[in-house]
Amino acid sequence: MKRISFIVLGILWFISPNQTYAADLYSGLNIGHYGGLGFDIYGSAHNFATGLPLGLRLNFGYNIFDPGNATDARRIFINNNQGGTVQEKGTLIRLSFDFVYPVRIFGLTGSNIYAGPRYGSFKGNFKFIGDNEDFDVTSTHWGLGAGIEAGFPMSSKINFMITTGADYYFSSTLYGHDTSYAPNGESENPREDYQYSDADQAVNQPKLEFRFMLGLQYRFGR
Repeated sequence: MKRISFIVLGILWFISPNQTYAADLYSGLNIGHYGGLGFDIYGSAHNFATGLPLGLRLNFGYNIFDPGNATDARRIFINNNQGGTVQEKGTLIRLSFDFVYPVRIFGLTGSNIYAGPRYGSFKGNFKFIGDNEDFDVTSTHWGLGAGIEAGFPMSSKINFMITTGADYYFSSTLYGHDTSYAPNGESENPREDYQYSDADQAVNQPKLEFRFMLGLQYRFGR
């Protein structure tokens, strides 16, 4: 996580070319709800250009996700066999880029609204212990998101943050074993007469995801 934070901050420092006008750089860590338990780490730059009120933020997120219905996923992607003890795990890795605009919420100067593009990589793992079946269903998605955050100063450099918002991910092809189901109907090796709608219902790939997180934000420099 520290390495990712330094990389993000390095990129944001690089895009501030005027060294005589230092940008305000921030880094933060959030934890809370995002389709399950979610973690965010980010870096942002503000006041990097005279007269430009927008800040820029790069964010890396990791979420523990409900992967879906294991029995239905097996039937749609693998076979109709039954048996075994089900173990399942879902994860979502997120990258986002936001334009950040400062606002005052309850008079707090560390508050912002933000919006920008999203990219997500989903993986649902389904195991049937005792029945020799273990497979992944994966998908990648582009999306858009927006939200609002309130910052409560704890010191001259640290804010306690409350963040809420929502991200929408566009439909994408689901891959599992040697089978795939695409939203446009161009599926590969589909099982029986199953279609994308069946796979989409069985697997909880990201769609409209709501965020509510708490965290700490640190301001570098001045």
